[in-house]
Amino acid sequence: MAIQHTRPEHLLVDTHTHIYYHVDSDELNEQMARCQENGIEKLVLPNVDIDSIAKVFRTTEAYPEHCFAMLGLHPCSVSEDYKQVLTHIEKEIPNRSISGIGEIGIDLYWDQSTLSWQQDAFVQQMRWSTQLKLPISIHCRDAFDEVFNSIEQFSDRRLFGVFHCFTGDLQQAQRAIDLGLKLGIGGVVTFKNSGLDKVVSQIDPKHIVLETDSPYLAPTPKRGKPNESSYLIHIAQKVADLYQMSLSELARITTENARQVFNF
Repeated sequence: MAIQHTRPEHLLVDTHTHIYYHVDSDELNEQMARCQENGIEKLVLPNVDIDSIAKVFRTTEAYPEHCFAMLGLHPCSVSEDYKQVLTHIEKEIPNRSISGIGEIGIDLYWDQSTLSWQQDAFVQQMRWSTQLKLPISIHCRDAFDEVFNSIEQFSDRRLFGVFHCFTGDLQQAQRAIDLGLKLGIGGVVTFKNSGLDKVVSQIDPKHIVLETDSPYLAPTPKRGKPNESSYLIHIAQKVADLYQMSLSELARITTENARQVFNF
């Protein structure tokens, strides 16, 4: 479904959004209209589990010019049957148009007992990405060392993609960049005491892409509300201010970065 509106001068890409949670509802159409009004031209939709596959692709079919799918198994969805689930997802790949593998990675915030399963699932999905020459979207929570160690042990320089929802320090940022990853900067950069603004300001903007992770982590001034992709404008303005550049220039740089990753 193409959306017709007067377009702003800037064009932005939300490189990580779960807007498909609203598929088959008026809310999806309303959010997509607000995206267009705010210059959010393209949205990348990471899958999280088997049940969300259909929702992702119904959304991309409804908005083929604007929404792009990824396929992967979220680390919080990794459980005892993860090998069978990965086999199911892998079989979907040849039949689908996808722009990446994700979201994948390691999460030790909720459950540390599944670490070995998460690591195995992460490596297997990184293998898909290098075989298919597709980017990855990495989820990392309380697991920087484990994520970096998995990537370094995987040791394939063809690997590329986005370190989604990056919230680390400058050293961790450089480590991710050295591994061929862009840093996904979202609503946390607008939080008053996050410290992420100080990290981002020291990173060349050629290394970052923008994201919302909607419906999570709404940026200031929407904090505390359900997030949505149209709120990317607030994140973009904050990052532009950090670099002391215009919103249009920041949009130009980050949109080109996203195009390089996702091959729009």
